[in-house]
Amino acid sequence: MDAHRKQLLLLARPVYFSLLASVAAGIINTVWVARLGGPAVAAVAVATNTENVLLGIALVFGSGTTVLVAHARGARDQAAVRNAVRGGWALWALVTPVVVAGGLLGREPLARLVLGGADGTAVPLAVAYFTVSMPGMTVFFAQQLVDGLLKGTGDTGTPMRLALLANGLILVLDPLFIHLYGVQGAAAATVLARCAALGAGLLAVRRNALLRGARGTAPGECAARSLRRTLTTGLPMSADFTVRQTGALILVAVVARLGVSAVAAYSIAYKVMYVATMAFYAVRQAASIHTAHTRGAGRDARRAIGRQAVLVCGVIGLVAAVLLSLTAPWIMAACGAEPAVAREGVLFLRCAGPYLVLMGGLIALGGVFEGSGGASVLLRVTVLGTVVQLTLAYGLTGLGLPGVCLALALAAAVQCGLAGVLFRRDAPVQEVTGVSSARAG
Repeated sequence: MDAHRKQLLLLARPVYFSLLASVAAGIINTVWVARLGGPAVAAVAVATNTENVLLGIALVFGSGTTVLVAHARGARDQAAVRNAVRGGWALWALVTPVVVAGGLLGREPLARLVLGGADGTAVPLAVAYFTVSMPGMTVFFAQQLVDGLLKGTGDTGTPMRLALLANGLILVLDPLFIHLYGVQGAAAATVLARCAALGAGLLAVRRNALLRGARGTAPGECAARSLRRTLTTGLPMSADFTVRQTGALILVAVVARLGVSAVAAYSIAYKVMYVATMAFYAVRQAASIHTAHTRGAGRDARRAIGRQAVLVCGVIGLVAAVLLSLTAPWIMAACGAEPAVAREGVLFLRCAGPYLVLMGGLIALGGVFEGSGGASVLLRVTVLGTVVQLTLAYGLTGLGLPGVCLALALAAAVQCGLAGVLFRRDAPVQEVTGVSSARAG
């Protein structure tokens, strides 16, 4: 097996299981909420998509810190590790209060904006969810930073165990809390489970050998400069993710023009597709970490890493497309969807294959861009693709959910083509070793 592919799979496997645990918890959450009716599912879809947008903000200090720690690890620079840690926590403390306050103040206008074309009973349910989930962003953001620190050291196993802990608790708490408090109970169960995982994560950071060693090293720069470095590194990655997730949130509003059944079906089907797309993101994180390690050590292996990442994600996308098409009716039935919702969901899953394959290749390349400091290039590709996606989706809603699938696939094809051209232009054909290569990166 190719050495880069082996390393990607080694790093990606724990990341995937941690992401899959989140997906499983989300699917079970949706199953329980579905028993409250279509408006409840639509409300939670809006709330969870909003959380995905806010996750993009956390990536400023989460993924930014991962890359900085990974570069420092490759270069064996303990002072740089400490600077990365200080910068991440300083940025977390600056950003989190602003996000929480803004989310609480804007929760009702946001719910009305996104669900304007759907059943009005979903709006107060979404507001109720936000009332609990927004203060919980403090814990969620800290979790992302702790995971980023550990992943930067090359430890992707501990974040997996933390995710299993959090999502295992969600699975236990969800039925009880949803039964007692409805939609708000789903939010409360999530926040409490994340609190437990954060406590365990902070303990893991204290025990990590690389991070523990860096604590005894004198910082090479002031905290303000470390904060700016983290911001500069993480902002393009954050912006890329935020643009994509904002596009996904707007897409929910586009789908809402088709009615509550379509929104509920889209929500369930899209969560089921996470089983595949989270594998793409696991490979992306692995590619980012591996690329950063090699660059920090003075090697440039972007082309080889990118080729293997695309190969792995392409195979995953193809297998997922076939399996989802064959099992779509059973999937929707297992999710407890109402008949009208189930019909729409089966149709969406059977039309989503081309989108999955194309998106897999794009996400894989994204990790190499991020790990090599080229996230700003990827951001331009994402902005263009999101504009194309939303424009086409709005124009093709007359075809129902198959039209939305077609828009997703066409936009992914545009992004894949452009990202491939930029990658071939910027990445060297062969690995280059030496100090000069490391400095050039």
